Amino acid sequence: MKKLIVFVTIALVTAFGLKAQERPKLVVGIVVDQMKMEYLYRFSDDFSPNGFKRLMNDGFVFQNMHYNYMPTYTAPGHASIYTGATPSVHGIVGNGWFSRKLGKTMYCTDDASVKTIGDGSKEEGEMSPKNLQATTITDELRMATNFKGKVIGLSMKDRGAILPAGHFANWAFWYSNTGSFVSSSFYGDALPKWVTKFNSEKRYMSYFKKGWDLYKPAATYNESLPDNNPYEGKLHGSETPTFPYDLKKMYEKKDAGIIKATPFGNDLLAEFAMEAIKSEELGKDNIIDFLAVSFSSTDYVGHLLGPRSMELQDTYLRLDQTIADFLTYLDKTVGKGNYLLFLTADHAGAENVGYLKDNKFAVDYISPKTIRSSLTEFSNQTFGADLVLNYSNFNLFFNKEIIKTKGLELSKVKQAFKDYFMTQDYIKRAYTEEEILASTGADYFLDFIAKGFDATQNGDIVILEKPGYSEHALLGTSHGTAYSYDTHVPAIFYGWQIKAGESYNKKDITEIAPTIAQKIKVTFPNGTESKVLEEVLNK
Repeated sequence: MKKLIVFVTIALVTAFGLKAQERPKLVVGIVVDQMKMEYLYRFSDDFSPNGFKRLMNDGFVFQNMHYNYMPTYTAPGHASIYTGATPSVHGIVGNGWFSRKLGKTMYCTDDASVKTIGDGSKEEGEMSPKNLQATTITDELRMATNFKGKVIGLSMKDRGAILPAGHFANWAFWYSNTGSFVSSSFYGDALPKWVTKFNSEKRYMSYFKKGWDLYKPAATYNESLPDNNPYEGKLHGSETPTFPYDLKKMYEKKDAGIIKATPFGNDLLAEFAMEAIKSEELGKDNIIDFLAVSFSSTDYVGHLLGPRSMELQDTYLRLDQTIADFLTYLDKTVGKGNYLLFLTADHAGAENVGYLKDNKFAVDYISPKTIRSSLTEFSNQTFGADLVLNYSNFNLFFNKEIIKTKGLELSKVKQAFKDYFMTQDYIKRAYTEEEILASTGADYFLDFIAKGFDATQNGDIVILEKPGYSEHALLGTSHGTAYSYDTHVPAIFYGWQIKAGESYNKKDITEIAPTIAQKIKVTFPNGTESKVLEEVLNK
């Protein structure tokens, strides 16, 4: 009988080409927070051959990858990469957003039912993926392996670790201002021993003692504006935004959280990631594992100092070496060709408004407070009451109780406010909830807003400001719009069964997760439209 079974099996394999499931030992997802595709071009001459260039030369590069919704923020970005869906489906409509139900702003990973695990504050650990309404590629991997394949998410930011790791992760770890990586009771009752040991070593202190000076000779930074330009903010109370920075002094005045807005936050996270691979034995057996890593320091530096600062360039030159070291570590521990890696970003970022204005581009900074006060003034003049409940994240919420009490017709109120918005210099578009939900895709900007709109959570009107305008960045930079400077991000696939190549066809960020699903032969995340990047599916 055994011989017969073997014979039939061989016959089936020969006749139908059936074979054992092929999967890499480890999938590594890397998100570089606020990374513009343009940085790979602008800083190219200064990169080593072993970091970004290794990925680009030996991997497959999608040169024209974009976000396909608005708002382009960190939490929706991470959620969209890993669910293959937009906020209209996965429900993460911002980093934080006004909740009409709660009557206040809620945070994307808030969860009061869990508690901090590790040396962090109470608030730092009351986090989980419960607000994420769709499954992730990491969730599908867990289920496909009957929960034997491990999934771990790591980031300096809670949302950068929690959302990619999904609902079924073994662990997600994020950085506390105490200098320790922490988690929540959603994942376990106590930190793994290796995490406790790593935290006890206080590796951040070695970076503070060295301080932050230029990584390369000053002449290297000719792609950036001069040090101490008028578009930069100041790092943790420094007198000027100039090198060198005395990090030890800043630490003594504040706390270990200062490392986040330096390139060394990326270095510390990479050290932690390598320790996770070693201690959790990721990629060591024939059951596929997934490590999700999100480098956050690029975003902190970008927000504070801007896209044209020497500090930002220095951060990317250092990250290039960090990635080179990480790839070498993967080669040695998991084995070259045994891991599948992708690198992308959760959003890109705008040019500084002042920089554009000084170069004769007619744009301006408009503060959310100014917008809110002007809306209140218009409302009082038009309707005799302030009908505005909240304005945030480009969303306007009406106080429907007051509207009802005054006997006003909601549709007419919406139209009046829309008409008012369209008289403002900074406005490109304004859409009512009804227009958004009726979107056919024919209106390019409306389509972006519709894909980022959850009718159970978003406002009554959503606005789009003109290109180059900003609500959030008088110094440094910000992001959030539907324009290419916020949507265009890198997307590189590398490693297991990936041929070197490139594509210039426009692609959507929501195609990454279903592509990984097809590549490793697991179920699609449940909210995705299942459009894939065919270029990397051929062996």
